[in-house]
Amino acid sequence: MIRTVHVENGWVRGLPAADPRITSYKGIPYAAPPVGENRWRAPQPCADWEGTLDAFVFSPIPMQAPISADPQNLYDREWHVDKEIPMGEDCLTLNVWAPADGRKDMPVFVWYFGGGLQVGYSAEMEFDGERIARRGIVVVTVNYRVNVFGFLCHSEITREAPDAPANFGLLDQQAATRWVKRNIAAFGGDPENITIGGQSAGGMSVSAQLTCRENKGLFQRAIIQSGAFAPPYPFEFGLCSTLQAAEERGKAFFDFLGVSSLAEARRVDAVTLRNKALEWEGIYGWGKTFGEAVDGVFSRRNSQQWFVDPDRLPVPVLLGHTSSEFIHAPQAGNEQELRAFAASAFGDGAEEFLRFFSHPADAESIKKEGGVNTIEFAIRAAALHQQRTGSSLPLYYYRFDADIPGWDHPGTFHSVDLWFFFETLAKCWRPFKGKHYDLARQMCDYWCRFIKTGSPNGEGSDGEPLSWWPAFSEEEQVRMNFGETAAPQACPETGLVRFLMEHTLERMDKQ
Repeated sequence: MIRTVHVENGWVRGLPAADPRITSYKGIPYAAPPVGENRWRAPQPCADWEGTLDAFVFSPIPMQAPISADPQNLYDREWHVDKEIPMGEDCLTLNVWAPADGRKDMPVFVWYFGGGLQVGYSAEMEFDGERIARRGIVVVTVNYRVNVFGFLCHSEITREAPDAPANFGLLDQQAATRWVKRNIAAFGGDPENITIGGQSAGGMSVSAQLTCRENKGLFQRAIIQSGAFAPPYPFEFGLCSTLQAAEERGKAFFDFLGVSSLAEARRVDAVTLRNKALEWEGIYGWGKTFGEAVDGVFSRRNSQQWFVDPDRLPVPVLLGHTSSEFIHAPQAGNEQELRAFAASAFGDGAEEFLRFFSHPADAESIKKEGGVNTIEFAIRAAALHQQRTGSSLPLYYYRFDADIPGWDHPGTFHSVDLWFFFETLAKCWRPFKGKHYDLARQMCDYWCRFIKTGSPNGEGSDGEPLSWWPAFSEEEQVRMNFGETAAPQACPETGLVRFLMEHTLERMDKQ
């Protein structure tokens, strides 16, 4: 069994996974530590090491809010269970799970974690790549900088490095994927058959990578889980801003931090910087957090508009959401407010919009009749735009609607599908039953087929054909529904959604 491999910086030794036919390699550096002069700088080349690197444990997680491990908090209860997990600024590492039998040219899957670009880490227990690797895929999970460490902007940074003034966390992902391209053959992977994927902010990161022209040829497919958003109603999406606005925010934060220069800010210790950023967010709210900036270099437009970007990378995309997340409704609580909203948002189209509601409207009816899933809306908008531009790139749309057990009766909350796709239910505290394990096997099979071929269709791990999953299009509005089992489901659009879509695409085309 292969346990030691040679990569560009030296030898790496891994350990048998729970299944000894798989080797896991944890904490492999792909870039220099982003500390000192490398703080708020594009990832720099990693130094060679002497001897053999024992890749036995995960590296420290990226600097972020302390892990509280509060059992009353859903996400702490679900997977952020270790409040003692090591954390540090030196975090630019990746982890690999690979079949150890000497096979070559296996498909490769590169995973970016989620967490609003503020928190998260590749060591989360649901991201164990072993089950996917057992299907003949090399799995890579990536650490990248988050929050103030990964996304602060400042005019001094721009002057210092105009070729990489922002989006350091996204540049980390890009650097890690390039490392995979150069080195994955040592693990048995095919550098010409790479799929990138992520969930939530990890899915948003995939969208950003799709719109970066410098990524041409870097990967062949993309998976966006709960991370493709389009606003059915006009509103500001808080994790993307112009470079100028981000620089102004950075200047204000330096004032808040009590420093007068970039050099001085780089000398602030990581814990103090992290704590001041959390204090800043507590005072000014989510809208003042640090996220993607349209810098004209890596990011040329809000990456959430990837599907209307004429320069986006032409690769197949698999994407979807859970059934109960990200529902957006008009900001109105009664008839008068609804009419005022309609006039402000849609102008001459206000009366047409109002026909989709019962009258007199109240808060409950507005929410019920006007609520739209923003991810489904984005997928429909992508399909419509592709039809109008003559693109034949497939979009595979899924909806996760499983019954989730537990005393907290959580429903299909944001991120719960990760247990299923990675097929790591056995690590979860929830009393999953046989039907859940069957569904997880099916879901993992579909994802692995897509990673291998660009289509989720084919045989499952049991050797039986999977239920057919058609590509979603204007002509065939069908998604794969993961409920009691996996089954294709017709999902025709409503008149309201069509009305909103036309207005949304019109707004995007003008930007």
